[in-house]
Amino acid sequence: MTMKKIVLCIVFVMSFAFAKASYILIPMDAETQKEHLKAYGITYWTLDQNLKVKWLLNYRGGSFLLPDTEDIRKECTIRGVSYEVLSDGAATEILTEIESPSQNMEAVILEKAPKIAVYTPDSKVPWDDAVTMVLSYAEIPYKTIYDKEVLSDQLILYDWLHLHHEDFTGQYGKFYRAYRSAPWYIKEKQEAEALAQELGYAKVSEEKRDVSLKIRDYVVGGGFMFAMCSATDSFDIALAAEGVDICEPMFDGDPSESSYQSKIDYQKTFAFKDFILERSPMVYEFSSIDMTRKRNINFKTDYFTLKDYSAKWDPIPTMLCQNHTALVKGFMGQTTSYDAETIKSNVLVMGENRTNGEARYIHGIKGKGFFTFYGGHDPEDYQHRVGDPKTELELHPNSPGYRLILNNVLFPAARKKKQKT
Repeated sequence: MTMKKIVLCIVFVMSFAFAKASYILIPMDAETQKEHLKAYGITYWTLDQNLKVKWLLNYRGGSFLLPDTEDIRKECTIRGVSYEVLSDGAATEILTEIESPSQNMEAVILEKAPKIAVYTPDSKVPWDDAVTMVLSYAEIPYKTIYDKEVLSDQLILYDWLHLHHEDFTGQYGKFYRAYRSAPWYIKEKQEAEALAQELGYAKVSEEKRDVSLKIRDYVVGGGFMFAMCSATDSFDIALAAEGVDICEPMFDGDPSESSYQSKIDYQKTFAFKDFILERSPMVYEFSSIDMTRKRNINFKTDYFTLKDYSAKWDPIPTMLCQNHTALVKGFMGQTTSYDAETIKSNVLVMGENRTNGEARYIHGIKGKGFFTFYGGHDPEDYQHRVGDPKTELELHPNSPGYRLILNNVLFPAARKKKQKT
């Protein structure tokens, strides 16, 4: 072989090596991605293989950059997730663009698959809760836990905790007026009372108080907590009412304390302040925190806006707000949204309907940990009622409202670094 041919062969081999793909980009923009929700599952699966992922904040809707392996390509194909194969050079160009001070973007390293717990009773069906539905749809594994596990300090086994639509005040969801004769209500009340007695409590409200305190300690110690609907405000109310009987006789067998409103301690809450409790057991409401009865919005125009943050200076809220649209459809729940006047000043309002004075999506720090509260029941079922059929997420694979939940699921996977000041 002549020297010229040898040089040409070497050049060809080197060119092939440099052109060889070494990254997979999972785009998360509206135009390209067919399965936004399952894309989070691919990212989680990759982390679970002990591989690191880069979350490209504000780049094409919050895309993911993964190492290129045949297994990842197969998983994307099987799950219907759109992906692009990139060379080293192409990936470097993207990362260089993201690093530019002129771009509101950041590349955050995801290091490990978080261990996920869903706080829910065994009697609840999975489609009662948007989080369990989307975790299952995205094929992200989770464990269910309840009061026994929480009170025996098993929360430390998990990186991320979701609170099902629980009533932490011991008032059984304030369903008394409409459903007190319904078999499911009677059954759930009996089961809650039996569990409280088994755990050594005279009242369900006292047991739920201690559960709330354990969850508080989990967050303060460095845990990540996510909650939706009534689990958000009832949790804070339970903390604020520690040591105060706010339950009427049909809930706990004896009258509530007189003037209990004056005994509420707002310093103990995570997110809310200055709220007024709803005393009547005949009213389907916990307090003035919730905007459900105060809002006047037609369902056709019910949207909320996600705020825009600096990806380089405020990576946490930027992560939690990644989406392919800044405008998200509203949806109702027992707790639909939060009166802006009742939110503490140190809590970030990440999604809001400003014209109506309501917050939909909020986030804060408690001790060493973090919490996110998301108003409403099901992002793709505007007014979910008791007994309604489950939402088929196959019909909503690109749901912006459900993406917000999954942003929180991946949040604990991010490499911890000192916040910029």
